[in-house]
Amino acid sequence: MDSITANNGIIHFNEVCYPSLNAHIKQHNFSKIFVLVDNNTHKHCLPYFMSKLEYTKTIEIIEIEAGEIHKTIDTCVGVWNTLSDLDGDRKCLLINIGGGVVTDLGGFVASTFKRGVAYINVPTSLLAMVDASVGGKTGVDLGTLKNQIGVISTPDIVLIDTKYLDTLPQEQMRSGLAEMLKHGLITSESYWNKFNNFSELTLDDLDTLIYESVLIKKNVVDKDPLENGLRKTLNFGHTLGHAIESYFLSNPNKTDLLHGEAIAIGMVLALYISKELAGFPENKANSIKSLIKKYYGNVVIDEADYAPIINLLKYDKKNSHGNINFVLLEDIGKTKIDCLVDEHVILEAFAYYLN
Repeated sequence: MDSITANNGIIHFNEVCYPSLNAHIKQHNFSKIFVLVDNNTHKHCLPYFMSKLEYTKTIEIIEIEAGEIHKTIDTCVGVWNTLSDLDGDRKCLLINIGGGVVTDLGGFVASTFKRGVAYINVPTSLLAMVDASVGGKTGVDLGTLKNQIGVISTPDIVLIDTKYLDTLPQEQMRSGLAEMLKHGLITSESYWNKFNNFSELTLDDLDTLIYESVLIKKNVVDKDPLENGLRKTLNFGHTLGHAIESYFLSNPNKTDLLHGEAIAIGMVLALYISKELAGFPENKANSIKSLIKKYYGNVVIDEADYAPIINLLKYDKKNSHGNINFVLLEDIGKTKIDCLVDEHVILEAFAYYLN
């Protein structure tokens, strides 16, 4: 697979990854190299990664706790302190090996330490490969509010090695699949249709779909890197999806949802709203809903949950001038941005999801 140039960085795939990484390290006289992992990727991914390096000097390993609840400023402070204690300077390199939490947080740490040091992302989850790998969004959560603090900053290199997916639990694969489904819905019916029999796909098919998904996001971001227009379409399903994810994280009576699981619900809700307000074909909405529920099942959302979820919409990053802005679909591949939605339509969407 050809490497992809995106946002002043480059994305390498599979067999090209490590020769390119070793050449990059040899080319640049980094003062020190740090590797950021969580406790899962430290165990399951780091040994394989280190076996591919030709670098002979000491590499410092920094470990954080795994999970969205640790994607916080407090975790950043710990990493910043460690970098400082280990004599990190402006010419050091930080390599982030992990899912979206590690790459988002690690990118933010690198972008702000000493006013910015070089970093490389090695996404090890399907979600991070198809979503966090492109676009330069870094950051952390503010309490349970998703990605409220961060900057747009491009890693020098992203290495997408699908061998890391061998270590991934099935629910994490489903989480990443949601972003791929979204890419199909907002850009291409032919790409969407490839997921009708996802369980029958081979590993080679998956590699190709990941590559296509990265290209879809890259093409959107290239046209609108700062999310002034077209890039907002990548938030389809995320307005309510993020609110649901935050609500389930903050409610002790709920089981936490993975990002993709929440976005899958958000997409079904957005499809209903699209049907009501943007003319999205009802038969397609029902078909897509069936496919999403086939992969993700039903999540119980009680009527008592509706109001606090809707209240969380005010924190959505797409909002402006006091308005909550939705991304809707007129058809597969045909989007509308900055759509205002009355609360009664949102309530109807919950009923549609649960039906």
